[in-house]
Amino acid sequence: MRVGVIGHPGYAGLPAVLHRLLEIAPSLGLTLALDDRLCEATGHDDRLTSPDDLQAMVTLGGDGTLLRGARFLAGRDVPVLGINFGRLGFLTACSAEEFELGIRRFASGDFVAERRMGLQSCALNPDGGERCWWMALNDVVLHKGGFARLVRLTVFVDDEAIGSYSADGLILSTPTGSTGYSLSAGGPIVDPTLESIVLTPVSPHTLAMRPLVLPADVEVKVRADDTPDELLVTVDGQVGTTFTGGELLVVRRAPTPVQLVRFPGTTFYTRLRHKLGWGGLSERDGRTA
Repeated sequence: MRVGVIGHPGYAGLPAVLHRLLEIAPSLGLTLALDDRLCEATGHDDRLTSPDDLQAMVTLGGDGTLLRGARFLAGRDVPVLGINFGRLGFLTACSAEEFELGIRRFASGDFVAERRMGLQSCALNPDGGERCWWMALNDVVLHKGGFARLVRLTVFVDDEAIGSYSADGLILSTPTGSTGYSLSAGGPIVDPTLESIVLTPVSPHTLAMRPLVLPADVEVKVRADDTPDELLVTVDGQVGTTFTGGELLVVRRAPTPVQLVRFPGTTFYTRLRHKLGWGGLSERDGRTA
């Protein structure tokens, strides 16, 4: 099995884990292709240059590293195993301390691959030409830069205008991303098995503009009206571009889902309880039932 490995070398403990991973991979039937920074750190000569020949992806870091790995796959239908070195690691499958057991279980097929909906988005310039496009697992955000004023955004669903938002920005989220920036902005938590697109305004100026959950098969377009010269589009909190009046941001369901690895015995709701402190149940506060 050819496995791509993407990591964040700034995490303490990652060099030791990476060394052990390279050591045990041959005995597990794994051939590892490392991203540039990991190759430089280890001297490994098999560089990760393309997703085309990968059967799996392993990410070493936090949720941001996993999101970067998922975008690198560009729609390839292969499982992504996230090993958490960060603080939260909501999307990852196991901690750095558990990595060897996790890798061995993964190599033996003892895992579940959850199919998570992604988003495909692009910016259209005023003459309708596609300027750039992105894949997102969490969210696409259109927001103001450093200026202190509201922006006006008109939203279309399947070419029907559904409303005009006066806000600091607008988050278009997947169910997976509903526990990220959208949640911080007051959006709902959506079970990741329920495919949908969640629209969450950021600090809306009108109380009537609440988060909206849309079917997954619609096409959403956002137009900036009466705004300063330049807004920003940010994808998964990591990449993006500038955005100006007269352009359209187009967002739809990605044609291929992302497969996130989890191990039997863990569910979305156990993660909510343990990592986000959700629900007020005895597992969180130490009380017995």
